[in-house]
Amino acid sequence: MNRSFATRMQKRPADSARHGLSGKAGLLLAASLAGLAACAGPEGGGPVATVTPAAPAAVVPGRTVGVLLPLSGGNARLGQAMLSATRMALGSPTAPPLDIRDTAAAGGAGAAAQAALAAGDGVILGPLTAAETMQAATVSTTGPVPMLAFTSDVSVGRPGVWALGIAPEQQVARMVAAAQAEGRQHFAAFLPGTALGRAMGRALVQDCAARGLAVPQIVYHTDSPASITQGLKTLSNYDARMSAAQPAAQAALPPDVAAAVDPVGGAVQQAQPAPAPSRPGPPPFDALLLADTGLQLAAVIDALQSFQVIGVPPAPGAAATADGSAAPPAPPVNGGLPPVRILGTALWASFAGKLGPLQGAWYAAPDPAARQRFVQLYMARYHTMPTPLSDLAYDASALVGALDRARPADRPNGYTVEALTRPDGFSGVDGVFGLTPDGQTRRDLAIFQIQPTGGGRIVSPAAGRLAREQS
Repeated sequence: MNRSFATRMQKRPADSARHGLSGKAGLLLAASLAGLAACAGPEGGGPVATVTPAAPAAVVPGRTVGVLLPLSGGNARLGQAMLSATRMALGSPTAPPLDIRDTAAAGGAGAAAQAALAAGDGVILGPLTAAETMQAATVSTTGPVPMLAFTSDVSVGRPGVWALGIAPEQQVARMVAAAQAEGRQHFAAFLPGTALGRAMGRALVQDCAARGLAVPQIVYHTDSPASITQGLKTLSNYDARMSAAQPAAQAALPPDVAAAVDPVGGAVQQAQPAPAPSRPGPPPFDALLLADTGLQLAAVIDALQSFQVIGVPPAPGAAATADGSAAPPAPPVNGGLPPVRILGTALWASFAGKLGPLQGAWYAAPDPAARQRFVQLYMARYHTMPTPLSDLAYDASALVGALDRARPADRPNGYTVEALTRPDGFSGVDGVFGLTPDGQTRRDLAIFQIQPTGGGRIVSPAAGRLAREQS
């Protein structure tokens, strides 16, 4: 842990985890949802909200919750919806007051964070983007005031600053663990050269190293069809696989057919059935990570099929090494599983119904059943569907509310590092999550598998708790 941040935090209110925050604190977020049922009704109007002034001076400094969101400008609609979710979680008369700041106003997120500290806020929720979080964190960590940001860029995490978004690193860690448990040993990745693709590539390297797996081969591609086609052809070792398959196909022919195909010593060629096309052995990996969406994903799927990475049953015979020589046949993967397990991104959840050609592929994401109660209450109050980012705003706010309710009577708040980083984490709209002292966020995700007709089905549910040891 960053000793300077921790030391300064120790001078703030004492650890509320030792003053009433029980081992069942994760259930307190569910209790917040239950409490909304009484106040949810048609009078809500909608997620439109106005910026309110800072908390009145009569409020004890340190208990107020700073909220940093874009409430004007291009992201105003998104920010207002997130503010609505925050007010749902912290709307009771006994909840800590909100100090709402517009990050789209003059000075941006840095000025908003400075104003929150000047107002005496005890914790900051937001801002939205990674760039804004970096600006605000330079201010909040000098307070020191803990910050729960809504970006999914884990690089902004540090002691006292947490990124709450569903991060690529969390998804990759979940899928690598599940694939290794299935028997996968050789990982590779074919990724767009975007921020998302690079983050997933780095995560794959780190997770494979942590699990004692071979260093994965990673190829990044551009948006051009040629880059996708050539990149996958090279990564899948297609030419060498086809070359290795030719002698095996020739040896498998009956003698008369072999003579007709390649006559020797004056043998008379006769009309014979054409030999079956050679089928290459498996590629040099048994798990392949992807991160494309849209038209680029369609091109990737076409190339995967063309180079026989997907859409073919397990091929008999030997695989091919990079120089074209036959390699020892790989041991069969457990009971009828695909030769290559495709691993994708949680973004696929929004269009999984169109991904039938990727049947058997996995992606890691929160279980949507966990958020149904929140969706019902949000719609009852605001008459519109909550965005995924509204989930994060609600979870962060409900967490703060839970810590506030558990604060000791002689303390203004319970927002300490020890309370925020309790090992069991917290139960939220998107499942169980936890914060670590070094600024990382852990999540309990489910594994979804693409079905033959499209759509995702859970094949490995979320555990409902955080693992004690993270690889």
